[in-house]
Amino acid sequence: MTSAVAPGLTAAWAGLPGGTVVDERAVDGLGVLTTSVLDLDADLPTLHAWCTARGTEFWGLRHLTADELRETYAFVDGLEHHHALLSRVDGVPVALVQVYEPAHDPVGEVYDVQPGDLGVHVLVGARPPGCERGFSQRLLLALVQVAAQTTGATRIVGEPDARNTAMLRRAELLGAVLGPEVDLPTKRARLTFLPVRPPSP
Repeated sequence: MTSAVAPGLTAAWAGLPGGTVVDERAVDGLGVLTTSVLDLDADLPTLHAWCTARGTEFWGLRHLTADELRETYAFVDGLEHHHALLSRVDGVPVALVQVYEPAHDPVGEVYDVQPGDLGVHVLVGARPPGCERGFSQRLLLALVQVAAQTTGATRIVGEPDARNTAMLRRAELLGAVLGPEVDLPTKRARLTFLPVRPPSP
């Protein structure tokens, strides 16, 4: 792990109360996309339903009770360089987004962290009624743009479970380059690297 990583990409989010909006934008083909700090009081039922739903086994939280899930994200909320966000489309919750700085995470021990790297996990939890075909891919692209433009990141780093071929395919469709498989504390992962444009001055 290099010490040359740009510090504080997510510093502006540290300590923000749950429910604080960090970004809102109109996205063609989606609607109004609003991203806010996860509110454990208001958002826990939605989050628990998503994390324990069929097809979310790679997220690794299906076995948790609602109270255990609250404890997990209360811990995340207390970390300076890790942040849990909830995204909505036209007011409807659609995705959990976890954003973190790889230099302050176990993934930073298994690859050469570069300045501008930002780690992102996304769990698409629901689709609004009447959404168009390709909703999930458009949403992922928009969320990557939100993460990059609100932090100044120049590369999005992913670490999906190496068996999660569907997510790896989605990452490639976004333009990500697949990296090596690596062993992390909770899984064997496949690294992905997505270069993104720096925000306009």
